Amino acid sequence: MKEFKKYYIIPATPEELYRALTTEITIRLWTGDLVEIDPVPNGEFSMWDGAIQGKFLELEEFGKIVQEWYFGEQNEPSIVTLKLHEHKRGTSLEVRQCNIPDEAFDDIVDGWDDTYISSLIEFYEEED
Repeated sequence: MKEFKKYYIIPATPEELYRALTTEITIRLWTGDLVEIDPVPNGEFSMWDGAIQGKFLELEEFGKIVQEWYFGEQNEPSIVTLKLHEHKRGTSLEVRQCNIPDEAFDDIVDGWDDTYISSLIEFYEEED
């Protein structure tokens, strides 16, 4: 199992970004896809046609989101922690994901960089 941690700068306030990560209509706008989401502890979610599925473990309004991501039959859950920090250019988004299956690591990192985060940045840059 591997772990991934990286900081990204998103051109939005922590409040805007938090809502973009927890509100169905806003997620649909930045992903361009159907989304199912129940943003409460133990509420489940599915994004990008089921490519990302899991449940919310913790929600700290405008500051922190902790999710469990499902990876088939692995023994320990993959936990994603998103921390939102004010930054002079918007929000510093700290992404930490643990218990990533070794064989999925490169795809997960590419997914964070090339799909998830780039879609968020593009969404907010288009609003300017």
